[in-house]
Amino acid sequence: MSYGGEGVARMRVLQVVVLIVFGVIAARLAYIQLIDSKYEELARGNALRYEVQYPSRGEVFDRNGEYLVQSRECYDLMVIYREMDREGFDTTLFCQVTGLSHEGLVRELANARVRPRAPRMVMNYMSKEDKLRFDECNFAGFYTVYRTARQYPRKVGGNLLGYVGEVNSEMLRRYPSYQAGEYVGISGVESAYEPELRGKKGVKISEVDTHGAIKGSYMDGRFDSLPVPGKSIVCTIDARLQLFAEELMAGKVGAAVAIEPSTGEILMMVSSPTYDPDELVGRQRGNHYMELLYNKRQPLFNRAVSGRYPPGSTFKLVQGLIGMQEGVLTPSMRYPCHEGYQVGRLKMRCHAHTSPADLRFAIATSCNAYFCYVFRDILENPRYGSVKEGFDVWREYVESFGFGRKLDSDFLGEGNGYVPDRKFYDRRYRKSWNALTVLSLSIGQGELECTPLQMANLAAIVANRGYYYIPHIVRSVEGRDSMDRRFYEKHYTKVDPKYFEPIVEGMWQSVHKEGGTSRTAYLPGLDVCGKTGTAQNPRGKDHSTFLSFAPKDNPRIAISVYVENGGFGASAALPIASLLEEYYLTDTVTRPWLVEMVKQKTIYYPPMENNGIGKLFEGVDRWTVLIYVLIVLVGFVAILSASYEEGAESIFSFSHFYMKQLVWMGISFAVAVVVLLVDASIYHKWAYLFYVLGLLTLVAALLFGREVNGAKAGSRSGRSVFSRWSSPKSLRRWRWPA
Repeated sequence: MSYGGEGVARMRVLQVVVLIVFGVIAARLAYIQLIDSKYEELARGNALRYEVQYPSRGEVFDRNGEYLVQSRECYDLMVIYREMDREGFDTTLFCQVTGLSHEGLVRELANARVRPRAPRMVMNYMSKEDKLRFDECNFAGFYTVYRTARQYPRKVGGNLLGYVGEVNSEMLRRYPSYQAGEYVGISGVESAYEPELRGKKGVKISEVDTHGAIKGSYMDGRFDSLPVPGKSIVCTIDARLQLFAEELMAGKVGAAVAIEPSTGEILMMVSSPTYDPDELVGRQRGNHYMELLYNKRQPLFNRAVSGRYPPGSTFKLVQGLIGMQEGVLTPSMRYPCHEGYQVGRLKMRCHAHTSPADLRFAIATSCNAYFCYVFRDILENPRYGSVKEGFDVWREYVESFGFGRKLDSDFLGEGNGYVPDRKFYDRRYRKSWNALTVLSLSIGQGELECTPLQMANLAAIVANRGYYYIPHIVRSVEGRDSMDRRFYEKHYTKVDPKYFEPIVEGMWQSVHKEGGTSRTAYLPGLDVCGKTGTAQNPRGKDHSTFLSFAPKDNPRIAISVYVENGGFGASAALPIASLLEEYYLTDTVTRPWLVEMVKQKTIYYPPMENNGIGKLFEGVDRWTVLIYVLIVLVGFVAILSASYEEGAESIFSFSHFYMKQLVWMGISFAVAVVVLLVDASIYHKWAYLFYVLGLLTLVAALLFGREVNGAKAGSRSGRSVFSRWSSPKSLRRWRWPA
């Protein structure tokens, strides 16, 4: 009876287990059939083809309605490997029609074979003409997808407009709606306004038979969706001014930015060297991109918004404004200048000019000594407990002009510049510093750094007498009534507007009065105001910079030009800025001689150019060469220590083994240099031949060589080429024990 009870219990347990198993199976089937759509999609995939309909990106216009960026028709060539006619596939004809190499076709088909049911892109940027020829051939499994590619009618503003590239993993996280293989704005306006420019994708669903042939539209296109084109954008720049600026900056390294003071709209923005944006479109995009990427002058780097430079003497405008606001300076206050400012052994040099000078004349002549006095008076103001507290106040003023922080423009890569704080100098000088320690800040040197955009914004602030609008590059977006409200707000500095008039007058005198450093910027009837700047450069010739705005009253343009290694502000930056101002305000240029002078001016950039020896060794792995040299030297020291004899006649005698090794080292080094300088493609070309010859030499030595100490030698000569310099005795002396 007990046994029967246990059997019944086991039976009950078994029944429960069976019921649970069948319950799990039933639940899983219900989930697959009613909830999970994966298998339904796979089933549909055998009968339906989903073709993504890509929208055309929005077009970009300049402020006058001229095209800056357009979209042109092109196609992506796709393949579904499972639907190919692999037996009757004419690869030769396919390559002739498409222009794709045979190796490229084989590679793409191999990739498509991994997922034979999924569409795979074979090539992109197929023109409309190539697409029509391709359709006539009717290759099974292949089809084309309509796309658009960017083109740049004016071929200007490479760094400003940016370029479009294939999405990467980071961008996929940023834009979840994108898929691998799609294109997105990488830099410039294309990136900053990607959501507006990209549009919305559509889809076309077609029914296919078992052979992959399209039977027609699925459900009469009920579930199809049309792509929505991207929105057009009107930029703030003047295309003609932009083109002229790029022509003037050609061959130079630096940046130029022009702003409309009354709106903050960027009229022109040049980063030099620049690039043709059309080079980053099409099948050769990758090759062109790598060329630009490895260019030592960094044409892909937007110096206008990201470059960090010392402002130089242009910063004297800010010092004068802070001094007046703090009450330590009046416009009529005079300070002496004996070709510089000197306290003890510390001397800040200055060029010769009339002394003493008041504020206006000091700005006009760019007097260094004057602003050294002003800077010390600001930091040593008795109202503050210490120089460090005065420095903190000075720094707050500087930041109110937009330095040391982003201006919050619509450029994603905008730089901060740098304004040092008290902690920086406490660390550097162990808390022991004063106004003289940081005196270089008085003339815009030292650790102070800013971007060309910030310098142009300073010109706009002075033109507006104390305020600015955030600089921006886009004026309007299609379908939007207005731009971000932050672009319409005035941002005031901590300096009262009444103190700006003496500064403006000094800038006006710099252009219009004898002795002014900006005399070349004079334009009849335009009341140009300017300030030159020469920024010291420890790695070469000084940088040239210039700030300007015009006209003096109701200014229409504020401009900053920065030319690396350009020398004095009046020699390189000023002529460029003056020509651009004239062209923008008058729509003409009355000084063609100045245009030619600017274009023909050549500047040497030692950190960036490879001339002479540097050019010869371009591309050589210097670390490998260094390691090679160190190994050779260590080996030579070991030989020297092992073979040197103290009783020898001369340490330079070739009777010493180490001297012969030294000669061999010299010969081998010369051979190594020759090997390094020869193009690597030559080695690749003859590699197999040399390899075979090397193997044959080893075999010949094994078969026909002379036995020496149990080894086979290919040469019968037992004497060195240096044997005439050595005696048999010395040779016997240099014989390692067996």
